[in-house]
Amino acid sequence: MYKSLFCNVQFSFYLIVFALSFNSITQAQNDSLTGAKRIWNTVKYDGISIIKGVGNAYTQPLRWQKNDFISAGSFLAGTGVLYLSDNEAQRYFSKQGENAPGVLQEFGWYFGSPQNFFMVSTGVYGFGLITNNEKVRYTGVLILSSAVATGLFQSITKTAVGRARPSSGNHNTFDFFSKESGYHSFPSGHSILSFSMAHAIAKQFDSFWVKAGIYVAGSIAPISRLWKNAHWISDVGFGMAFSIVVTDGIDNFMKRTKRYEFSKQKQISWRLNMGAGTIGVVGTF
Repeated sequence: MYKSLFCNVQFSFYLIVFALSFNSITQAQNDSLTGAKRIWNTVKYDGISIIKGVGNAYTQPLRWQKNDFISAGSFLAGTGVLYLSDNEAQRYFSKQGENAPGVLQEFGWYFGSPQNFFMVSTGVYGFGLITNNEKVRYTGVLILSSAVATGLFQSITKTAVGRARPSSGNHNTFDFFSKESGYHSFPSGHSILSFSMAHAIAKQFDSFWVKAGIYVAGSIAPISRLWKNAHWISDVGFGMAFSIVVTDGIDNFMKRTKRYEFSKQKQISWRLNMGAGTIGVVGTF
């Protein structure tokens, strides 16, 4: 009798353990599926955001007002001033490049190259996606959308303009729609990509010194292209300024359409609390 009762209790115990284990496994699977579904839905949302951001960048000129045309005129005028300074600037930076630290020259090339750029930018986005940090994720979206918009532009412009690189010795040499890399100087792709990333990241910080450090890092690639005689200063200047304009335009579009909204961190209000025989500090969330 007791043996039969013991067997029944033992069987019931194993049944309960099995049920609890099965429930835990099922819950873990459900959590995993829920997490995968969240990530997939987030990736789709961000992909649509990138497409919309790129579309806005190319259609924005259709909505320009008077001040926008004035800004565009100033932008072109500034490029013209740099164009007139090409030869003098090329001689200066070529001389500086002879003594420039090799590590900076290598960093500038690798940081501004497309494959490394997209590896870093997708890393930023992936980190924000996995950690469910919307601000970091948005930074990745802003970098990628700006890079796609500016990348398409510079790829077409390089071939269409057909400007000769400094190795030709003449900044007025053009071979329109040339397929040769020696005539793909304008604008500087390294400058556009590296400064798009730097500007997109710097916009997420309020500290002047943090921003300054990011912009300095983003300027290494453009300057290294001048050291290497790969671009004229007008190629680099146009690329940097263009990347800022496009990144700002996409950022304003995202904020205007409220596709991303960051909740502010809760502030803790501290106050001194005293009572009979006690004293302490209380933090209110």
